[in-house]
Amino acid sequence: MKRKDLLFIGCFTAIFLPFFVSGRLFDFFLWFSREWAFTASFIKFALLATMGEMLGSRIRSGVYLPQGFGLVPRAVVWGFLGMTVKAAFIIFSNGVPMIAEHLGMENTARIMAGAVTGSKILLAFGISFFLNIFYAPVLMVTHRVSDLHIATSAGDSRRLMKLPAAGHLLGAIDWSSMWGFVLRKTIPLFWIPAQTVTFLLPQEFQVLFAALLSTVLGVILAISSQSQK
Repeated sequence: MKRKDLLFIGCFTAIFLPFFVSGRLFDFFLWFSREWAFTASFIKFALLATMGEMLGSRIRSGVYLPQGFGLVPRAVVWGFLGMTVKAAFIIFSNGVPMIAEHLGMENTARIMAGAVTGSKILLAFGISFFLNIFYAPVLMVTHRVSDLHIATSAGDSRRLMKLPAAGHLLGAIDWSSMWGFVLRKTIPLFWIPAQTVTFLLPQEFQVLFAALLSTVLGVILAISSQSQK
């Protein structure tokens, strides 16, 4: 293990360690996640999802920050995407139980607030299913367009600040990989089961867990890329 790997592990550990050693920091985390939910979501995704991409790059190329990686722009993009994730969580975690009540299930709010039961798992699965069918593909394509925009800007901050040529960038996406692996495989095999677990957690931890899942997915995509080569 090289020094840069130890540094990466140290940074990752440093993000979480204070919350385990300080009750005050943990209470602050819970308060901040409730009262400043969208700001907290920005920070969680900016840190953790970006680190997931760095880890994926390390697996693919042996380098955490290759030329043109665009660390700050990627973190900002992930931060804003994290805010949309929080909005989607609110929409689907409230909307799907309402649909379930129209279909005959009773007391869905009490079920979701209570202990883990078969009914709660069923509701969590439903929320995850609809979230990943309707929202996740838009998120993934948007993220891919932002990646391409950062790559084509090649570190030029002036080009980076301009609106991306979305039509051109959409045409540059490898749709065979996007559909064949990212959408067709990761959504049913990874995201739907993993985010079923997400919606079994208290709300304060849901976005954090989703950001951690993005880190895991970065590793999965990197390993897939290596195996295809």
